[in-house]
Parts: sequence; C-alpha cells; structure tokens
Amino acid sequence: MKIIKEKVSIQEFKKFAEIFDGLVKAVVDIENEIMAVGGELHSDEEAFLLQEGSKHQNLWGINLYPEKYPDKDWVEFDSIINLRPSLGNKTRGVDNSEIRKKIVEVVNKLVVK
Repeated sequence: MKIIKEKVSIQEFKKFAEIFDGLVKAVVDIENEIMAVGGELHSDEEAFLLQEGSKHQNLWGINLYPEKYPDKDWVEFDSIINLRPSLGNKTRGVDNSEIRKKIVEVVNKLVVK
C-alpha cells in the first residue's frame, strides 16, 4: 500500500490498476488531501491512514478506473467503509454532494496527466 501525498502521473497511477484488472481501490482523506491506494480492501487502506494520523470521519472509499481518466466516470463512490449512519451516510456510496465534490477535487489534485 502507498499513501499518495504528491502529484502522480496517470501513467504511473495505472500500475496500481494491475492488481484488480483495471480497478484501483482507494481511500481519500478529504481533510489532509491525501489518499491510500494498493490495498486489497478499502478497510486495509482505511486502517493504514488511521495509523498515519487521519481521522475516521474524513476517510471515504472509492474505486478509480484509470482507463477512463479524465472522464468523470473514472471515480466510483462505492465502498463498505462508507456505511456510516452516525455521520448520515446510509449507503456504500457517498450521499453528501459536498463530500463527493471534495473527494473528486483531492483525486484530481493528486492524479494528473
């Protein structure tokens, strides 16, 4: 697993997609504007970020499809770690549009052409 804190090219990022045949599981920390990638499960990446000091309420699981970059469809909001009724999120998606927007901003800041 790797924490991405600095810009990475989409070409380099595609290497992470080899694990899941075109899919990259990622957990985004919307407060620290970083993301963990390369884990088998979103929960592994979540635990990794928590160990590094991230706060649970700021972590959101997504799937990325590098072959679709830069289309908006390259980001998929679907992870079991997103089920957080106590925070108002009752689905595997990300129900709050502002949080979805922030996730996309962080991803697009970190992954570039």
